[in-house]
Amino acid sequence: MNKGDWMLKRKFGDRLGWKRITEREYIQTFVQTETFEGYLSFLKMIKVTEPLYINYGEKMLCIADNGYSWLQQFPKDKHHAVTTMFNDSGEIIQWYIDICIQNGVENGRPFWDDLYLDLIVLPSGEMIQQDADELEGALASGIIDKYVYNLAWNEAKEIEEQIKEGNFSSLHLAKEYRDYILKTNGSSTLS
Repeated sequence: MNKGDWMLKRKFGDRLGWKRITEREYIQTFVQTETFEGYLSFLKMIKVTEPLYINYGEKMLCIADNGYSWLQQFPKDKHHAVTTMFNDSGEIIQWYIDICIQNGVENGRPFWDDLYLDLIVLPSGEMIQQDADELEGALASGIIDKYVYNLAWNEAKEIEEQIKEGNFSSLHLAKEYRDYILKTNGSSTLS
């Protein structure tokens, strides 16, 4: 890989640049409760050009298709963003936890600055760590420094521990957050 392959990427909850989605509904809101403070976003894929399948070893999951939806949680002052992926029946397919240097809002759009390292949690409870090699490469090529590298690993380890102990509320509250955002905001269609 070249140095440019590891550049930090700013990713947005609305995923407006994702050409796979040809018809969508998108909602976002700021929430402040005892268990969560930050932005929630909800993306419904009404129509996609083709389904998106992901392989985890022997498991193949469809994570994007007509009628699928993604709820994203951007917790304030944390170094992660959580995407809960739902199928067209509203069942959770997976939780995808992006480790990031920061969450924020730019031009009214929630974003995260991706730090490569990801944790995937399946409904079975299985946890998969992904893209550690990209984090290592970013450090080796000078894209990130040792402080940011350690920040990423510390955040991932803390989240893994919370998941193992059943204390990572983002997983448990995903359906509640999805219902909340749909009930309080209706839907606003973006093309």
